[in-house]
Amino acid sequence: MSMKAVVYKEAFKVAIEDKPKPQIEHPNDVIIKITTSAICGSDLHMYEGRTGAEPGIVFGHENMGIVEEVGSGVALLKKGDRIVLPFNVACGHCANCETGFTAFCTEVNPGFAGGAYGYVAMGPYQGGQAQYLRVPWADFNALLLPPGKEHEEDFILLADIFPTGWHGVTLSGFKPGENVAIWGAGPVGLMAAYSAVLRGAAKVYVVDRVPERLAKARELGCTPVDFTKGDPVEQIIKLHGGMVDRAVDAVGYQAVAADGKKEQANAVLDALIRVVRPTGGLGIPGLYVPSDPGAQDEATRNGNLTLPFGKLFEKGLSLGTGQANVKAYNKYLRDMIIAGRAKPSFVVSNTISIDEAPDAYEKFDKRIEGYTKVLIHPNGW
Repeated sequence: MSMKAVVYKEAFKVAIEDKPKPQIEHPNDVIIKITTSAICGSDLHMYEGRTGAEPGIVFGHENMGIVEEVGSGVALLKKGDRIVLPFNVACGHCANCETGFTAFCTEVNPGFAGGAYGYVAMGPYQGGQAQYLRVPWADFNALLLPPGKEHEEDFILLADIFPTGWHGVTLSGFKPGENVAIWGAGPVGLMAAYSAVLRGAAKVYVVDRVPERLAKARELGCTPVDFTKGDPVEQIIKLHGGMVDRAVDAVGYQAVAADGKKEQANAVLDALIRVVRPTGGLGIPGLYVPSDPGAQDEATRNGNLTLPFGKLFEKGLSLGTGQANVKAYNKYLRDMIIAGRAKPSFVVSNTISIDEAPDAYEKFDKRIEGYTKVLIHPNGW
């Protein structure tokens, strides 16, 4: 039996192709029928040819659906259960998983810390921008949801961006009542800003250059900062009357210089060090990679960035990095959604069929107005 899937062909090109429907490969697997998947900013790194992804990979690390087949070793899930999956694939029993660091599982992807669905170098796990998905170590990885269709657009964001935004704030060392600056108002940046607001930040500044994104930040009660209007660090210090307590990088290695044209991989990291007060903290959930084939200089191509480490040391700043351990947060955020305390779906701009995915990738990549966060319903809705 075959299924439709979003398949990477070459830089700036994906196509809808028929792929074999996944099968149970291990007793701990389940097969789910995807109800919703999502296009992530991290997918754009591969789409643009900036990761070394090979043609043929099925994209999609933000996935939810209905359990259709259950392996003989699965104890907690049954056919018909509605689940959402962390983008992290984790075994549940290595030293890192046992201590909560599921983003850094050492078993699922030998030689690399961590695994994920549909992402280059993150293991052999097919992505979920498809009609069906195999879920390994299913009892450990699945988050059970209430049956039905309620909160679908909120629950899908538990796969990555809501926990990742929350994680970025946590990495910074944030405490309620502190002031935070967020670089990037894409979906993860907006989730970081939303998380800071939910957690009691006094003031939140959000830096970007896209008017639509900055407007979303303002709607959350944050102060938008357009970096095309001048040095954002100077703008924030002037607005705030000094440096802030914490800052979050929700941009990553494809950051751009102040002119908004030339890439400068260390631009955001440099700004965070400048904008945070002495003994404050930086949270860096934005993606940085060991190698970038599209970088403009050899050092950056090899993942080596120049940073003002002397200033970081002088100010005594703390720093946290790395992908989100989604399981550390997702059940609590799920319960906040169910209770009506959180509604992250405000970032969702489009819901599409799987056949519309190639066009949506192109528009999302070009930051065309109206494409903030795109959800895919591969089996209709």
